[in-house]
This record gives sequence, C-alpha cells and structure tokens, in this order.
Amino acid sequence: MEVRKILLREDEIPRQWYNILADIKLNPPLGLDGNPVNPEALAPVFPMNLIEQEVSAERWIDIPEEVLNIYTIWHPTPLVRAVSLEKALDTPARIYYKNESVSPPGSHKPNTAVAQAYYNKAFGIRKLTTETGAGQWGSALSFACSQLKMECKIFMVRISFDQKPYRKAMMEAWGGKCIPSPSKETKAGREALEKNPDTPGSLGIAISEAIEAAVMDSSGQTRYSLGSVLNHVMLHQTIIGLEAKKQLEMVGDYPDIIIGCAGGGSNFAGISFPFVLDKINGKEIEIFPVEPVACPTLTKAPFVYDHGDTARYTPLLPMHSLGHGFVPPPFHAGGLRYHGMSPTVSQLVAEGLMEARAVTQLDAYDAGVLAARSEGILPAPETNHALACVIEEAKKAKEEGKEKVILFNWSGHGLLDLGAYEKYFAGALQNFSLSDEYIAESEKVFKNFPKPQLLKST
Repeated sequence: MEVRKILLREDEIPRQWYNILADIKLNPPLGLDGNPVNPEALAPVFPMNLIEQEVSAERWIDIPEEVLNIYTIWHPTPLVRAVSLEKALDTPARIYYKNESVSPPGSHKPNTAVAQAYYNKAFGIRKLTTETGAGQWGSALSFACSQLKMECKIFMVRISFDQKPYRKAMMEAWGGKCIPSPSKETKAGREALEKNPDTPGSLGIAISEAIEAAVMDSSGQTRYSLGSVLNHVMLHQTIIGLEAKKQLEMVGDYPDIIIGCAGGGSNFAGISFPFVLDKINGKEIEIFPVEPVACPTLTKAPFVYDHGDTARYTPLLPMHSLGHGFVPPPFHAGGLRYHGMSPTVSQLVAEGLMEARAVTQLDAYDAGVLAARSEGILPAPETNHALACVIEEAKKAKEEGKEKVILFNWSGHGLLDLGAYEKYFAGALQNFSLSDEYIAESEKVFKNFPKPQLLKST
C-alpha cells in the first residue's frame, strides 16, 4: 500500500522557530523623515516582546510551552503524498502537501495568532484589534484570543464580509467582534467611505482601521495584531516548513520545487523559509510564490519603500508594492488582495532566490476542483493559486521525464468559500487583470519615498 500520510508524534513538534533574519540582510523600516524607526516608536502598536522578535537576528527562537500546548490541538499537521493528484496528472513527479487546513479555523493562520496572543497577554494586554481579508486571519485570532481569554476586534474587508458571512459567524463563535471595513468607527474608515461610498474595501484600509482602533484606546491595554507581512509573523509560521523537513526525511525525500500562494507572505514563508538557508548554502531548489494576476505585487510591482496601510499609519517598509492606495478587484481569494508583500519575501525575490508566478482566477479554480476531485479536500481560493502552479510544474516534469519532488502548502480549506465555488460551476466567475496604466497610476504614491538597497544574503 502506498504511503499517503506522513505523521509526526506530538513530542516531535519543533520546539524552536527559524528566524531568516539571521541569514539575510534586510533594509530597515523608515519613518517619514527617512530615518530608521526605533523599536520604541512601535510600542503603541505592538508589545515590546514582539517588537524584540521583529528585529531579532537570532537564528532559532524558543517556542513558549503554553504556545506549544495550544499548538497540539492540531499540530503536528500531516504531510500528505498527493498520490491521486499525481495519477490524475500522469506525472512522474512526487507531490507532497503540508495540510494546514486541519487547524480549528481551517488554515495556517493560528500558527502566529496563538503566538501573538500569548506574547500580548504576557505583556499585560487584554484586547487585540486586527484586519482580515478572506476571514481566515480574523477567525484564527478570534480562536487564539478565546484560548487565552482575551478580547478581539476584527475589521473585515467589505467585499469579503459580504461574500463570506459564515466567517463572521465563526469569529463570533470564538468571541470576536467582526466589523465590515471601511467602517464609520475610525477616521481612516470614514475618509475611505467619503472618497468612495461603494468601495469594496482593501486590506490596506482595514489595517489602518485596526491600528487606529488600537492606538486610540485610552486604557493602554489594546494592541494591534497583524496576520502577515512582518518578520515576527513569518517567524511563527516556520513551524510548517520545519515539520515538513522532518516528515520528508522520514521517507527519504527532499524537494526540488517549493510552492505556496502569496498575499502578504505568511503561509508561503512558513513552508519555504526553512529551505531557503539550504538554497543560500548551495542546494538546488526552485521556490515559487504564487499570486493572482489581478493583484500582481511580486510579478509586476517594483521593490520600493511604501506604507503597509492606506492611511500611512505604518512605517515605510522595503517591499514589492502596488501602492498603499491600491484597491484590488473583487476576486474571491480575499487573502491575496494586498497591495504589498512581506519585506523578507520581497528581499528574496529581489535577490533572485525565489521566482514569483501569477495565475488567473479561473485557472486557480480549475486547479482547485481537480485537486478536490482527486485528493478529496476542498481547497481555499488562496490555496487554488498554489495548486495551479503545482499542476503546471507537474506537467513540466512529465514533459521533461524527470522525477521531481514538489512540496506545497495546502494553506486552508474552502468549506466557507462555497459561494465562490457555486459561481464557478455556474460560469459566473470572471478573470480580472490590471492595465499597466492603472498599475502606474497606483504606484505614484511612493515615487518620492526613499529607495531600498538591493542587499545580498550572507
């Protein structure tokens, strides 16, 4: 019988996260004056223990015991050999996926949500605010706050709030309060609504609202929590790739190709960063972050300094960006509708250590349905983008007659995305693309900002 599922024991869960900042150079975040932002400037937004992680260059950081205890609710997650998908594609490639859809909220997001809630509570914080696109991050933070007895308030991008009502119900089940963004609760939200009352919203706007709600709380016991982009978020997600490494060793395999969908970068970093050091040290691996054609941050946007949010509350971050005012089309992969990208992922793409890909919405759903009908799991719309690239690479392996090993992150299930699948089967989904002129107009907002240096990893 073919081995499909490779499992670790609970006592084999990694006890440290991998910090890629030990092995690459990164441009610092800047203030509007062009000078590097000091940690104290971030204190109204994040607790100091997370700020210390954000700037740490230690290669290995211990996972707190209380975090590990909560992780065991769903970790270690399975590594699955996609035997049925391989047969459907008639490929010589061996395809493995890390199944992060088994977590209580159904995605990879709790890996950092639990850690961030823990560090905030240890610092004396009682309430967290955040944004969410598709709702996976908002669900994850609500779950984490429920586990750690904290309050949680989520600003959900309006188009996803309308498209995915059951995500709101899931957040409320864990005690979270979910508000469509832009809202009238914040200055940033009111300004966005005045500019365009019918706006579908964006992650940039929702981030602005969540930050504003945190820093304006006079109690001093509220902080903001971010589900992607920043270094400490990437750090917490590396449990994915670290587990996958152990599991592949158990069957004597090592990836030739690593693939993950990329919106802000968190699930992609989680699966890929533990292997990036191997590539820096000479290992031959192809690593593909995959994004939507409708939001081509890595494939078409420049590597620049830009704000992570629309209202410019965040420092200037070195990243690929379509411009902090960019509002993407209303495609259904809400977790991939972000104007920027993690600075660490951006740096690695700029260096050429990774090659970004982009796929259309219909190609993504074609891939997701094929995977569902072979592997049996309904993928999240975000995961469908990774699957489209997996299928492309598996077909390429067949054309070349090579037994490549492909590893990808199944970052979430699509059980709360059935409305989008219903539209797909009815032929009501469409592809979105952006003209070069539209992208150029969006990018004007950072033309006078400082330019990051193209650094090289050590």
